[in-house]
Amino acid sequence: MAQDAVVGIIGGQGWMGRSLGLALLEQGILSAEQLVISSHSGRGAAFRDLTGVRCINDNQALAELSDVIVLSVRPEDLTNIAVNSGGKLVVSLLAMTSVEDVAQRLGSRRVVRAMPNAAAEIRRAYFPWYAAPDVTKADRRLVEALLESCGTSRELSAERDLDYLTALSGAGPAYPALLAQSMLEHARHSGIADDIALEAVIQTLVGGSLLLERKGTDPKDMVERLIGYDGTTAKGLRTMIDGGIHRIIHVGLTAAHEAARERGQGRG
Repeated sequence: MAQDAVVGIIGGQGWMGRSLGLALLEQGILSAEQLVISSHSGRGAAFRDLTGVRCINDNQALAELSDVIVLSVRPEDLTNIAVNSGGKLVVSLLAMTSVEDVAQRLGSRRVVRAMPNAAAEIRRAYFPWYAAPDVTKADRRLVEALLESCGTSRELSAERDLDYLTALSGAGPAYPALLAQSMLEHARHSGIADDIALEAVIQTLVGGSLLLERKGTDPKDMVERLIGYDGTTAKGLRTMIDGGIHRIIHVGLTAAHEAARERGQGRG
């Protein structure tokens, strides 16, 4: 990204704004003097001991100080943001809020809409993003540098895909947590001590996910291979599949997608 670009994060004390700001500093992408944070109090706990970071409570002042404005507030708070960006690059991290909504509210056609998730806290988030037509190539390179400080970014060709990914990747740990909850309850019911049950479930899910990531193949290949071994795991997998686990997951994702799409349309 531009070496001297100043980045302002509106809502920089929220979980995502804080994660992004700290990652940019930790990785040397920005110096402290290149970061401006706004919050209601103007005193950011996460940044107050970092000399050079400007913490203020005036969003318009932040916009005037910054070259890039990151919008990291709750979607329902957008109507409370009274900012004229002066046509600067705006990166919106608001779920279910269209590029057009942000463009009208902040007075810029250079808007990027991104969908973060909670794994940004450990720098493992997945950030799909869509850029409005007026966003330049230089803007895109800057956006990639910003987002990849907290994980992996992927530009999309259609904004509508972000509604679906809000339901899928935007859920962050929610779906793995639901699976973990079910596995943990079963282990406890089977008489396994709480500490061992929790350790076994977490390590199984984390280890399995890392293995899938390393192999980089379709997860179906692993499922079919394990079923092919015809052991205890195969018995469990067949029973879950026959019981309709795929249908249940598809129904849940469809419901989440419809909710994201409907709420997004409701804001227009």
